[in-house]
Amino acid sequence: VQLQASGGGLVQAGGSLRLSCAASGFTFDYHYMGWFRQAPGKEREGVSFVSASGESTHYVDPVKGRFTISREKRKNTVYLQMNSLKPEDTAVYYCAAGRALNRYAYSLNREDVDYWGQGTQVTVSS
Repeated sequence: VQLQASGGGLVQAGGSLRLSCAASGFTFDYHYMGWFRQAPGKEREGVSFVSASGESTHYVDPVKGRFTISREKRKNTVYLQMNSLKPEDTAVYYCAAGRALNRYAYSLNREDVDYWGQGTQVTVSS
């Protein structure tokens, strides 16, 4: 099983980045996908989730209207488009996969994640 995240980097406030996470070694269509982030000295927190079908999405309040999650079945890849980035978005971003109860479900809990990616650093300068 592998979740290979990429796309992080250094960007100025107001800028954009697109994170990608390529999945392999498990049935992508049976799993919801999510992005978590962990800032220095803080706990890992959920940011955004997409159901197995791609029809249901969730965003935490701080990123609503700025981030967009999507998944591409053909490439077994999930994306996180991040616009209007703020310094408080600075963190290591982790891709995650969890077994879906149905095509519309996802879980916000870290404990329900089956697989984690290696993390990609996002740094937003002011």
